[in-house]
Amino acid sequence: MAAYSDTPYDRGVRLLIVPGLHGSAADHWQTWLERAEPGSVRIELQDWGHADLDRWAAAIDESLQRHRAEAWVAVTHSFGCLALAHHAARGGRGFHGALMVAPADPARFGVDEGRLAQPLPFTSTLVVSRNDPWMSHADSLYFGQRWGCAIVEAGDAGHINPSTGYGPWLAARQWVAQHAERAAANLRPRQREAAPALGFAI
Repeated sequence: MAAYSDTPYDRGVRLLIVPGLHGSAADHWQTWLERAEPGSVRIELQDWGHADLDRWAAAIDESLQRHRAEAWVAVTHSFGCLALAHHAARGGRGFHGALMVAPADPARFGVDEGRLAQPLPFTSTLVVSRNDPWMSHADSLYFGQRWGCAIVEAGDAGHINPSTGYGPWLAARQWVAQHAERAAANLRPRQREAAPALGFAI
């Protein structure tokens, strides 16, 4: 019988990393996660210092088109959360789940929240901090509810980045694994190859 793995990644699931403004450096939890999970892809941008929502969303589209996968799980941080919400609001598809962490306030970038506060068409988990300088706790909860996310409270965790101790982050990997497993379960089961006939009784 052909070998068959029960890991979601061997069943066609891949992770898409969507960093925020200025990208995620080598010590960031997103980079650690990207290295830890096989087949992970990071969106590509020429200028990480210019927060352009349309350009960020277009980079998501381009990544999905360039790389093959049967299902995608997104891992977003800060402005990347807004980009994923915008991608979904304008009809983007391809995701079966998302881990969204410490969203940034769209008002900081001159973005109308009405463009973003739409229900996401996939399951999602939003991790929020009570003292995030990039979005108030109340606003984080508001967007999480509008997006339809399961909310995880991280306490006083700042912007949930390396400056507040978030490099290797095992809990994030566990949440991603849960979303990846759900995505794999939604795929059409692969047909296992039948054992070849031996031609004699045993």
